Amino acid sequence: MSAGHSRAALVLVLLGVAATATCGGSEHEPPTGAKKVLLIGIDGVRPDVLAEVETPNLDRLADRGTFADDARTGFPTMSGPGWSSFLTGVWPDKHGVTTNEFENKHYDAFPDVFTRIESLRPDLNTWVAADWLPLVTSDHNGPVISDAVDTKHVLDGYEVGWSEGDELTVELAAEALAESDPDAMFVYLGNPDETSHQHTSIGLEYRSAIELADEHVGRLVGAIEARPTYDQEDWLILVSTDHGRRANGGHGGDTPEERTIFYIASGPSATVGRAGVETSIVDVPVTALAHLGIPIDPAWNLDGKVVGLGR
Repeated sequence: MSAGHSRAALVLVLLGVAATATCGGSEHEPPTGAKKVLLIGIDGVRPDVLAEVETPNLDRLADRGTFADDARTGFPTMSGPGWSSFLTGVWPDKHGVTTNEFENKHYDAFPDVFTRIESLRPDLNTWVAADWLPLVTSDHNGPVISDAVDTKHVLDGYEVGWSEGDELTVELAAEALAESDPDAMFVYLGNPDETSHQHTSIGLEYRSAIELADEHVGRLVGAIEARPTYDQEDWLILVSTDHGRRANGGHGGDTPEERTIFYIASGPSATVGRAGVETSIVDVPVTALAHLGIPIDPAWNLDGKVVGLGR
């Protein structure tokens, strides 16, 4: 987040005080409308680098919701374990994934959040798109997200290019938001991670890739806000990453630079300000389920908790 985040947050607080004085505190009334959720996963983003680049769209989401730049991911800090935790709500000791080969996965016991939604609320429309194959296909022993989802778009970033793959993914999501009625969505953006690997650094190219990802976020938010039924909907947008990285672009270890991630929960039902509690990657799917009104069964043995909801 840029330095404008804290200033904008202060403005929102002051506006909230004024609204309370003139409207009798009506801003505390629970939002109404159909509950919907968009999960955006941006691969391999260090929060300290994120704070140094221009990200007006992520800043806007953070200003309107809950933000943490000291959230934690698991170990090892690789995409396989990270996205498994992001999508299942449990740590690697439970979902079993400790490499990008997805060996010993236990998705039968700990399914992804969209598969849970389909099993518990099949009336809800689930939609997923990703350009890293193991997330959505059997490549390397995937997929993390099962074929139970209503719509799954599969792209290959290695084949079409990561920048191009992310662009296509966002285009598909924008079309779905304009032409159909999704209730729970996941959009994966892989270009920042792959760019850092390619250039073995967290320099200009990596930072430009993060700024491009922010533009994609802006397009997704714009597509939501352009929906003709937007005023009758309560969208929660959750944005996070799977891991950080070292200065040479690598990751997989247990350093603070690799394990520190960011977390955003934004929308009418989100609380505004810092998270205020210890936040981690496994909180993402639990928060999504809670927003959709799906009670968390203790028998699921999830590790995550609800972070950023309260209105």
